[in-house]
Amino acid sequence: MSKKTVQQIIHSGNDYVIAVKANQPKLYHQIQQNMQHSQPTTIHTDFERRSGRFTQRRVCVFENLNNISHDWLGLKSIIQVERVGTRAGKAYQETAYYISSLSLKASDFACGIRRHWGVENRLHWVKDVVFDEDSAQMVDGYAAANFSILRSFVINLFRHNGFDSLTRAIRFCSHNIPLLFSFLE
Repeated sequence: MSKKTVQQIIHSGNDYVIAVKANQPKLYHQIQQNMQHSQPTTIHTDFERRSGRFTQRRVCVFENLNNISHDWLGLKSIIQVERVGTRAGKAYQETAYYISSLSLKASDFACGIRRHWGVENRLHWVKDVVFDEDSAQMVDGYAAANFSILRSFVINLFRHNGFDSLTRAIRFCSHNIPLLFSFLE
């Protein structure tokens, strides 16, 4: 996200929590340098065991903004999220960084970031992987937007009718037209 977008967010009276990735090298480097020379204001750790996976999440909030560019309007916090665990029997470790115009406890940031990933995993991932939306090459008029709306409708329809797995729902319902129409009743 750009500094100009952050300015628009603040000027409209809203707040932001934005992921910082390596494709923003200056800010990314500033954050890493800053964390080496300061202590977190608050820390929150949680554990999750689900579907053969184990994950430990550690969220640290830093309010010391020395060496961070003042161009990021409204910046009050830097958040570091470390994920350590096992997936399919293999160990992994990931670190993500965020900047925010909010000054919250680590547990509050952890909850908000986790909810955002829930949306990402339940909607965007499904559209990308199950429906292969990124490969759909529609360039005429509003075709891409219209099909995106249809995909969202189908996802919500299946979830409303008790399907947790969209792949299973598609396989189960794809050749059963009466069942599909019964969802609309």
